[in-house]
Amino acid sequence: MTIDFGRVITAMVTPFDKDGNVHYAEAEKLAAYLVANGSDGIVVCGTTGESPTLSWDEEYQLFQVVQKAVAGKAKVIAGTGSNSTSEAIEATQKAAKLGVDGSLQVVPYYNKPPQIGLYQHFEAIAAACDLPMMLYNIPGRTGQQLEPETIAKLAKLDGIVAIKESTGNLDIASQIRSLTPPDFAIYSGDDSLTLPILAVGGTGVVSVASHLVGNEIQAMIAAFGSGHNQLATKMHIQMLPLFKGLFLAPNPMPIKAALKLQGWEVGGLRLPMCELPNQLLPQIQQLLDRQGLLLSMCRD
Repeated sequence: MTIDFGRVITAMVTPFDKDGNVHYAEAEKLAAYLVANGSDGIVVCGTTGESPTLSWDEEYQLFQVVQKAVAGKAKVIAGTGSNSTSEAIEATQKAAKLGVDGSLQVVPYYNKPPQIGLYQHFEAIAAACDLPMMLYNIPGRTGQQLEPETIAKLAKLDGIVAIKESTGNLDIASQIRSLTPPDFAIYSGDDSLTLPILAVGGTGVVSVASHLVGNEIQAMIAAFGSGHNQLATKMHIQMLPLFKGLFLAPNPMPIKAALKLQGWEVGGLRLPMCELPNQLLPQIQQLLDRQGLLLSMCRD
């Protein structure tokens, strides 16, 4: 199984209305905007989309809303991972029936299975679901790391086509590249490491900052791909304060604050996540201003 998810994939926020319900109309508008501004694909209901506090019914409806919004212009990747293998299989099968292009499968969290258990978990999902899978390795949130050797074994399975690498460790990204075939896609899970991961054989990024600078990230990746390394580095340095600033508090608190400053009706966050503290808001506003992102209502 082969699929090209593209180079810039936005991990989309989930908008809420003033009552805390999913704001589906705003999600549709945001998804269309992202695809028109640099996103080759959209991850729906990942970490940035506050998946832990969404019901499965809300997630299935979001998958459909985003699909309608992008209308075949971008790939839709459904966050259907779980720390229960049977639950992940059921959710992924339902998402496949809705017509999404792929699934994002996070390393099981809290129960901390050994590597053989992790392998069997992803193997079972791949065997039960005819949907291209992107692994999601983020030990800072899950408490367990998917080791490069395990990733290499999984990359041999039909249907497992990519990884979102969020360990923050370039050595691990390099090891994954050395152990996997060239068509196994490695995506940076950190905006600030996009260019470094490209340099060790990566494909692109599953991005938060692309809500704001999707076209610019695309241009940076294109510059690197065409051999204009100095230009790519210059772009990376220009965006680096924004990349880092969007993680001055746990994601997605800063990006939701930034989008609201631009006029998007993304609402608050569901507990136990909370809105960005007021004392941090000026830092986000300053970052956007320096990048020229407050000159107009971007949604217009």
